[in-house]
Amino acid sequence: MGSRLASALLIGLLAVIQVQLWVGRGSVPSVTEMRQEFEVQKQKNALARLNNERLAAEVQDLKTGLDMVEEKARHELGMVKPDEIFVQYKRP
Repeated sequence: MGSRLASALLIGLLAVIQVQLWVGRGSVPSVTEMRQEFEVQKQKNALARLNNERLAAEVQDLKTGLDMVEEKARHELGMVKPDEIFVQYKRP
């Protein structure tokens, strides 16, 4: 009788562990999904890091030299220097 009770208890514990393995919070499908989300987030972080580095380089250029300021003013604002002629054309 005691060995049957112990066997039933062990089978019950095994069933609980199996349920947690396949359905619970740390289940195999859940872990797989989290790994996929982690990879997607790593890619987003890499893109954000590249963007941050580009912006940091642009800020550094703006702090140290006037060439970048002049380029931005010409490109974005259409500014010209004295005695320059601004020419704009459209492609046919």
